[in-house]
Amino acid sequence: MLNEKRPPGPWWRLLPAGGMGLFAVLYGVAAALYPGGSPADKTAPGFSWLHNYWCNLLTAVAINGQPNPAQPVALLAMGVLCLSLMLFWYCLPPLFQFGARVAGLVRSAGILSMVAAGFLSGEQHDLMITIACLLGVVALGAAFAGLYRTRRLGLLGLGALCLLLLGVNNYVYYSQHFIEALPVVQKITFVLFLLWFSLLSGAVYKQGSLRATYARQ
Repeated sequence: MLNEKRPPGPWWRLLPAGGMGLFAVLYGVAAALYPGGSPADKTAPGFSWLHNYWCNLLTAVAINGQPNPAQPVALLAMGVLCLSLMLFWYCLPPLFQFGARVAGLVRSAGILSMVAAGFLSGEQHDLMITIACLLGVVALGAAFAGLYRTRRLGLLGLGALCLLLLGVNNYVYYSQHFIEALPVVQKITFVLFLLWFSLLSGAVYKQGSLRATYARQ
């Protein structure tokens, strides 16, 4: 029955939202531990929310040349975020009642994007960013199609804003135009993406159990 009240999904389908909240907390802790230095001023004390990048927290040595005690916390935060988003992409397809092939594509692209993102602290930083973004666009494109199909227009609009900001990040990063603004744009993008993913996780939870969802397909 279309009007039948759907039971809530299993509690673990809220784990992505919880993991993203934990990432935000760990981000703040890592920032507090960062000894100093930014691309704008190598001698500046501490972490500047205006001038430092997230990736600055992931290095063994801070920009000012001192050992970086923030690195272990930042690596933990990155691991929590990647695992949370892997689970997110795994749980998402039933929300849109995708067929098996599309669901598999969304899960594969989303999960592999997060695998690539897990290597941002390595020597192939730029390559991993490119791979993660390309795979992420595939997964996001399918998510947008699903949101439009199910008439979740508010979430579609927020997702489109996130994708626009992701494009701005990449344009500024690769063109170096307005590069001084990139740290702030990056943080705004982080916040909006985490909010969007959390709202989608809540929608997945409300959709009902996996078995009931697939039974309606």
